[in-house]
Amino acid sequence: HVQLVESGGGLVQPGGSLRLSCAAAGTIFSVNSMGWYRQAPGKQRDLVARITFGGSTDYADSVKGRFTISRDNAKNTVYLQMNSLKPEDTAVYYCNINTRLRNYWGQGTQVTVSS
Repeated sequence: HVQLVESGGGLVQPGGSLRLSCAAAGTIFSVNSMGWYRQAPGKQRDLVARITFGGSTDYADSVKGRFTISRDNAKNTVYLQMNSLKPEDTAVYYCNINTRLRNYWGQGTQVTVSS
């Protein structure tokens, strides 16, 4: 049984930083990529950033230059460093692991950017 456990969300002022973590418990085979998605109220879930098995990264245009995704393969953990946060970054952030057979999702962590 695979479980993704997220942490690091919270309330931060505009211009601040947060670091999200997602640890995968259990064995996962044939990983294509690990990433983060977000969903604001009334909106669809969109890709924020992902990192492939080979180490290539992909970012949403709205977060380029502000967010950085990284991973620790030994710990089966993916991170999202978020800097220069804006109110429009407010959303529930979901960890995702994409494999050849299926997607795995975390439970979501709330990020609120507000003064």
